[in-house]
Amino acid sequence: MGNRLKGKIAVVTGAGGVGIGQGCALAFAREGAGVVGCDVDEGSAEETLAIAKGERLAYESYIADLTEPAAHERLMTFAAERFGGIDILVTAAAFVEFAPIDKMDYQTQWRRTLQGELDLVFLSCKAVWPHLIARGGGSIINFASANAHVALPGAGAVAHCATKGGVFAMTKQLASDGGPNNIRANTISPALIVTKHTKERLDHEPGFKELVMNGFMLKRLGQPEDVGYLAVYLASDESSWVTGADFRIDGGATAF
Repeated sequence: MGNRLKGKIAVVTGAGGVGIGQGCALAFAREGAGVVGCDVDEGSAEETLAIAKGERLAYESYIADLTEPAAHERLMTFAAERFGGIDILVTAAAFVEFAPIDKMDYQTQWRRTLQGELDLVFLSCKAVWPHLIARGGGSIINFASANAHVALPGAGAVAHCATKGGVFAMTKQLASDGGPNNIRANTISPALIVTKHTKERLDHEPGFKELVMNGFMLKRLGQPEDVGYLAVYLASDESSWVTGADFRIDGGATAF
């Protein structure tokens, strides 16, 4: 337990279950922030809430389907009313489809990925904006990816690379737009992190773990808490002169 975020209020989307959102939400709460963690899956949300309750953290769970645009405004209103305002937004909620371009369906795979990895980020940032202005500023942390910088050979990642590149570019513009109101916006670009979704492939797809590890300079898999540690810095006043930046947390994968 620490106090690097004492007095700050954070909204974290995609906070349910084992993953990047949970890693950030718990890291924030352990550093003294009041946190509202949002997820579409009630069971996953309960997993994170149970951990927070066990540690007596200031944490509230909120269930919402963020594909509905108005749900983002309701989420921000809930957080602001529950804790008195919002200082931090982390947009970890996402869903994605992989397929080679010649087999990728426009509506169910391409458009769905744009919705899941780009639209959700835009809608949360738009909804939180007036709350951050009301607080005199704040920190937005979006997730680009190692695949905003490099291709992912053989993975059918054309839509994923497009959306993450979009988040990367959009966040720089948010930093520019937010500067006059002391709203900072940065991206974190992880390589593969062990989550409830990636663990299935790591455990059951022959050769997948070895393929991933071959791309890392540091020979271990990334964990949600690795991202959480960095997110605490970007949410805190320690990074008060950091905006429009991208932080690669990838075991050296994009440095080869």
